[in-house]
Amino acid sequence: MSTARTALETEEHQALRAAVAALGKRYGRDYMTTVIREGKHTGELWAEAAKLGYLGVNLPEEYGGGGGGMAELSIVLEELGAAGSPLLMMIVSPAICGTVIARFGTEEQKQKWLPGLADGSLTMAFGITEPDAGSNSHRITTTARRDGDDWVLTGRKVFVSGVDMADATLIVGRTEDARSGKLKPCLFIVPRDAPGFGRNQIDMELHAPEKQFELVLDDVRLPADALVGDEDAGLLQLFAGLNPERIMTAAFGIGMGRFALAKAVEYARTRQVWKAPIGSHQAIAHPLATAHIDLELSRLMMQKAARLYDEGDDIGAGEAANMAKYAAGEACVKAVDQAVHTLGGNGLTREYGLASLITASRVARIAPVSREMILNYVSHQSLGLPKSY
Repeated sequence: MSTARTALETEEHQALRAAVAALGKRYGRDYMTTVIREGKHTGELWAEAAKLGYLGVNLPEEYGGGGGGMAELSIVLEELGAAGSPLLMMIVSPAICGTVIARFGTEEQKQKWLPGLADGSLTMAFGITEPDAGSNSHRITTTARRDGDDWVLTGRKVFVSGVDMADATLIVGRTEDARSGKLKPCLFIVPRDAPGFGRNQIDMELHAPEKQFELVLDDVRLPADALVGDEDAGLLQLFAGLNPERIMTAAFGIGMGRFALAKAVEYARTRQVWKAPIGSHQAIAHPLATAHIDLELSRLMMQKAARLYDEGDDIGAGEAANMAKYAAGEACVKAVDQAVHTLGGNGLTREYGLASLITASRVARIAPVSREMILNYVSHQSLGLPKSY
């Protein structure tokens, strides 16, 4: 299957797709499975993508970025995923953390972090989920209290990706006076070597280069300039990072679905059991065609979300990003399932590299927000139905 192209994309976007697809092809699924098997990180691919300007394509030019937006960054992740070698930390480091710092950080924070995030020499993780809060950010218990000119953070986070390779983690906490009931999330940059900042790897069935961690913040003392943005800005700053996260998760799912579908299509073209390739039978062809349609529709919504976000329409982007993430998650799971089914027993072998995607594809459904919470959002925010939670 050829590199995806749509009428909505400029010639520059199409050129970016082709260039990233060529990079992904040089690495491919074999590279990713080898990295996973050997317990390593995707350092070579990360470094080359950074050198070519792909990692920082969304960051401001004055800080070493490409001056683009989520439209460009989502293309990069989608095409790497379609080649079988997605970089999950792109969702976190340039998309969430880079965007938040670029929009709300001080000049000193921008100078310190953005050039490194753009050229790949620095990486930042993102910690929001807590053991007892789940998707309910109103129940976040990680607190930040002032102590002189410093901040002191206490709390726990779970399912934080890539902490072991990150130079710092952007932590979502809340000021102690938010205990009164008013939600005031605040964002803090916590260096990996900060005293009291501990991590424990979570034993996952998910096989990926990026490991998942539980974080413990035991009176982590931070200087005043660790706070990103305004202490009272609240949800505005938080969703400045969460909308890109949803857009990029959609790109992650679409890329994975395209990879699986391409494997199945090639197999259906060449696998012959009776007189003709199995792809000539509608029982094989129609489900694959349906999977292709669903992936294409998901991309259209992702492109809409990226365009709205890049134009500064945070409210419109929030709705579209949630819908894109939902659609892409569903399309990804169905594409992977149908791909495995098309190959039959071969779909479960290591040779074809699809079986591991059965677990991986669920990520796009579950994280960073579940499909059910997105349906809650759409039914309440888009349709005006009574809130159910």
